[in-house]
Amino acid sequence: MTQEPIFEESSGNVFADLGLADADELFARGKIGIQVLRLLKQRNLEQREMSELLGIPQAEVSHLMNGEFQRFSEGKLLLFLKRLDTEITLHLRPRHGGNQSAEIAISL
Repeated sequence: MTQEPIFEESSGNVFADLGLADADELFARGKIGIQVLRLLKQRNLEQREMSELLGIPQAEVSHLMNGEFQRFSEGKLLLFLKRLDTEITLHLRPRHGGNQSAEIAISL
């Protein structure tokens, strides 16, 4: 007898699906970190040049390039985006419905 595979639909956040307590934070870091990686790879820089551009030691660049985003705060990753000439806009609004006119946009 063969057993049918069991599939579970994802919530869209793999960290939440794994039941991690800080899932939202990890997901945000991952999304920001991936954008930093994309921008760095587009520039075809050596790690030494990335280190100078981002203002971090070369060893930290290595961790970043290996996707170890948990080593960096969201603020630090956003700072990297700014140093890569990226305009950042945060949209703040109530999580569940609420008054959409209460949305605030902050440009960094």
